[in-house]
Amino acid sequence: MMKAAKRLDTVQEYYFSKKLREVRALLAAGKPIINMGIGSPDLQPPPAVIEAIQQAVLQEGAHKYQSYQGLPAFRQAVADFYQKNYQVAVNPENEILPLMGSKEGILHISMAFLNKGDQVLIPNPGYPTYTSVTNLVEAVPVFYDLTSEHNWEPNFKQLEQQDLSTVKLMWVNYPHMPTGAKATENLFKKLIAFGKKHQLLIINDNPYSFVLNDTPLSILGTEGAKETAIELNSLSKSFNMAGWRVGMLLGAKPILEEVLKVKTQMDSGMFYGIQQGAIAALKVSSGWFENMNEIYQKRRKLIWQIAEALDCTFDKNTSGMFVWAKIPAEKKAENIVDDLLYKHHIFIAPGTIFGSKGEGYIRFSLCVPEEKIKEALDRL
Repeated sequence: MMKAAKRLDTVQEYYFSKKLREVRALLAAGKPIINMGIGSPDLQPPPAVIEAIQQAVLQEGAHKYQSYQGLPAFRQAVADFYQKNYQVAVNPENEILPLMGSKEGILHISMAFLNKGDQVLIPNPGYPTYTSVTNLVEAVPVFYDLTSEHNWEPNFKQLEQQDLSTVKLMWVNYPHMPTGAKATENLFKKLIAFGKKHQLLIINDNPYSFVLNDTPLSILGTEGAKETAIELNSLSKSFNMAGWRVGMLLGAKPILEEVLKVKTQMDSGMFYGIQQGAIAALKVSSGWFENMNEIYQKRRKLIWQIAEALDCTFDKNTSGMFVWAKIPAEKKAENIVDDLLYKHHIFIAPGTIFGSKGEGYIRFSLCVPEEKIKEALDRL
């Protein structure tokens, strides 16, 4: 049997990939599983998006290879969206790079800027892919702790005490997943100052800023940000288009040019119809977010009741599509997750999959119809 590359010794199959096989097996056995573990939007995209892709697939040239840098109209739509919603000016010619989902961008950025042995600052708790990709490119993860006592923000005083001489990148993610902590202008100012001081590239992963959040912010709106920061964004959560795989990277031209060198080796452009659908999404009115958030607000209130039924505590002043709940001190998250799955047929995520600082927490997804959440509550 062919032996796998040594780099795979540093990673494991993604938790949700493995756990969902377990969930599917239970479903196949007739168990009525309610999946509250995955942040995959169940709502439909805007109607204009569906209409746009239906029309696009019939156009001449729609099924040919597309530009690595995306359609000019798509990049312009991103620029207009950023100006309208974040009050941030980006040049559609050279400061926007469309991606097949922002997850792709994590790999491209890491391959573009990391050499073997370089260090990367990664939030704990945080998105596991930051760590996996860092390991795959043979760089070194350096975790910085986020705690509720510090509002789930980096402790810059602690970071300054570390040797940062070999740190190249710093991953940040606000609004934060899994905790729901919101971005603030003051936090972004601190991050930009920190990046400039230590000559780091700060990457803000920003897919949740329009979900249950009245004040969407981009790190690129901070003075001097383009000197040291770039931003990933996505249509997955904001427009219920997770399966479309539409993301974008925004930042200064010299940085994006390096990422493009990697990207052009990895794909042959985004499907024309998907880009036309993305353009339609980016042009919808702000009423779209208001209507979507009304639904999420109702769901979240019901999930708060489930969390309370499990004797958990939580912060109601959060954003994003999850409820991050602290469990009783004497209990283990994995035990609660398995108990809910096998006794009550409810699937949620343990906080530990997001890092050691997720110990003592569980995460609920809002991507579940209201009637299913009520059913889950009735099972407890």
